[in-house]
Amino acid sequence: MIQIQLTLPESAFSALRSTPDEFGQELLIAAVVKWYEMGMISQSKAAEIASISRQAFLVALNRFEVSPFQTTPEELEEELSRD
Repeated sequence: MIQIQLTLPESAFSALRSTPDEFGQELLIAAVVKWYEMGMISQSKAAEIASISRQAFLVALNRFEVSPFQTTPEELEEELSRD
Protein backbone atom coordinates (compact mmCIF):
# COMPACT_ATOMS: atom_id res chain seq x y z
CA MET A 1 0.00 0.00 0.00
CA ILE A 2 1.23 3.50 -0.83
CA GLN A 3 1.06 6.23 1.78
CA ILE A 4 0.64 9.91 0.98
CA GLN A 5 1.76 12.52 3.47
CA LEU A 6 -0.10 15.83 3.83
CA THR A 7 0.98 18.88 5.74
CA LEU A 8 -1.96 20.55 7.46
CA PRO A 9 -2.23 23.17 10.17
CA GLU A 10 -3.22 21.81 13.57
CA SER A 11 -6.38 23.91 13.39
CA ALA A 12 -7.63 21.67 10.55
CA PHE A 13 -8.34 18.86 13.00
CA SER A 14 -10.36 21.05 15.32
CA ALA A 15 -12.61 22.04 12.40
CA LEU A 16 -14.05 18.51 12.39
CA ARG A 17 -13.29 17.83 16.05
CA SER A 18 -11.25 14.82 15.06
CA THR A 19 -7.89 13.20 15.49
CA PRO A 20 -5.42 13.31 12.59
CA ASP A 21 -6.31 9.68 11.70
CA GLU A 22 -10.06 10.39 11.76
CA PHE A 23 -9.51 13.55 9.72
CA GLY A 24 -7.48 11.64 7.14
CA GLN A 25 -10.16 8.96 6.77
CA GLU A 26 -12.89 11.60 6.44
CA LEU A 27 -10.84 13.45 3.84
CA LEU A 28 -10.40 10.23 1.87
CA ILE A 29 -14.12 9.43 2.03
CA ALA A 30 -15.00 12.96 0.90
CA ALA A 31 -12.62 12.57 -2.05
CA VAL A 32 -14.02 9.23 -3.24
CA VAL A 33 -17.60 10.49 -2.85
CA LYS A 34 -16.76 13.47 -5.05
CA TRP A 35 -14.95 11.30 -7.63
CA TYR A 36 -17.97 9.00 -7.72
CA GLU A 37 -20.34 11.96 -8.09
CA MET A 38 -18.26 13.18 -11.05
CA GLY A 39 -18.44 9.73 -12.66
CA MET A 40 -14.70 9.15 -12.39
CA ILE A 41 -14.92 5.93 -10.34
CA SER A 42 -17.46 3.21 -9.55
CA GLN A 43 -19.00 2.48 -6.16
CA SER A 44 -16.86 -0.61 -5.74
CA LYS A 45 -13.65 1.27 -6.66
CA ALA A 46 -14.55 4.10 -4.28
CA ALA A 47 -15.09 1.63 -1.44
CA GLU A 48 -11.81 -0.09 -2.27
CA ILE A 49 -9.84 3.18 -2.30
CA ALA A 50 -11.33 4.25 1.04
CA SER A 51 -10.87 0.76 2.53
CA ILE A 52 -14.54 0.57 3.50
CA SER A 53 -17.37 -1.77 2.53
CA ARG A 54 -19.67 -0.88 -0.34
CA GLN A 55 -22.47 -0.58 2.21
CA ALA A 56 -20.41 1.95 4.19
CA PHE A 57 -19.78 3.84 0.95
CA LEU A 58 -23.52 4.01 0.29
CA VAL A 59 -23.99 5.41 3.79
CA ALA A 60 -21.31 8.02 3.00
CA LEU A 61 -23.13 8.96 -0.21
CA ASN A 62 -26.27 9.56 1.82
CA ARG A 63 -24.36 11.60 4.40
CA PHE A 64 -22.93 13.82 1.63
CA GLU A 65 -26.34 13.96 -0.10
CA VAL A 66 -25.03 12.32 -3.29
CA SER A 67 -27.30 9.99 -5.24
CA PRO A 68 -26.13 6.38 -5.54
CA PHE A 69 -27.44 6.40 -9.12
CA GLN A 70 -25.20 7.74 -11.87
CA THR A 71 -27.96 7.87 -14.47
CA THR A 72 -29.14 11.38 -15.30
CA PRO A 73 -32.88 12.07 -15.65
CA GLU A 74 -32.33 12.56 -19.38
CA GLU A 75 -30.57 9.18 -19.72
CA LEU A 76 -33.35 7.51 -17.77
CA GLU A 77 -36.02 9.12 -19.95
CA GLU A 78 -34.19 8.00 -23.09
CA GLU A 79 -33.88 4.48 -21.70
CA LEU A 80 -37.59 4.34 -20.91
CA SER A 81 -38.59 5.66 -24.34
CA ARG A 82 -36.72 2.79 -26.06
CA ASP A 83 -39.19 0.20 -24.79
